[in-house]
Amino acid sequence: MSGLSLHKKIEENAGLLIFGILFVSAIGGLVQILPILNQDSLSTATENTRVYSAVELTGRDIYIREGCSVCHSQQVRPLIAEVERYGAYSRAGEFVYDRPFLWGSKRTGPDLHRVGGKFSDDWHRIHLIDPRSVVEASIMPAYPWLADRDASDTGNISAKLSALRILGHPYSDEDIDNADADLQGIKEIDALIAYLQMLGTGYSEGDSS
Repeated sequence: MSGLSLHKKIEENAGLLIFGILFVSAIGGLVQILPILNQDSLSTATENTRVYSAVELTGRDIYIREGCSVCHSQQVRPLIAEVERYGAYSRAGEFVYDRPFLWGSKRTGPDLHRVGGKFSDDWHRIHLIDPRSVVEASIMPAYPWLADRDASDTGNISAKLSALRILGHPYSDEDIDNADADLQGIKEIDALIAYLQMLGTGYSEGDSS
């Protein structure tokens, strides 16, 4: 059978056409995925990368719940314009303890991957409660309720740390036992600020990854 006849037969047979598409797509997927499985830098934490504390992890859950990742990405690409605006570009090893990843692809607001330590806790608190009081042109919605809700009411944090340890996150028994107590007496806004202040601190210029 000539190549032209085979091509015509595949085009006329929906089953063969679907199989061909899936087969070619599978090859393309394997070509991309298999090399990654043997790339240690994608699964090895950078020198300063650590697991989230109970407070930071709760803040991350609040960040996800409030939809912050819809408008803010967390990946500085290796482009001059991005590095000059946001800081050092993101390394794979900084995200090994992120479940799920919050890289994002849309920037209605600025990228936040290097926001840790850039502003004070007080600045973040005012900004979250009333964004336009610190950034006049901001279109970010206000989140005043975060200052009223107890962080301890957001979920079973000790159970979450236990589950993450099963997945390979190096939490100690002490971390898990003290997790609930760590959230006592703080509000959701405090937990969210703790998470924001940790973003991007897992990398320093001396890291080789």
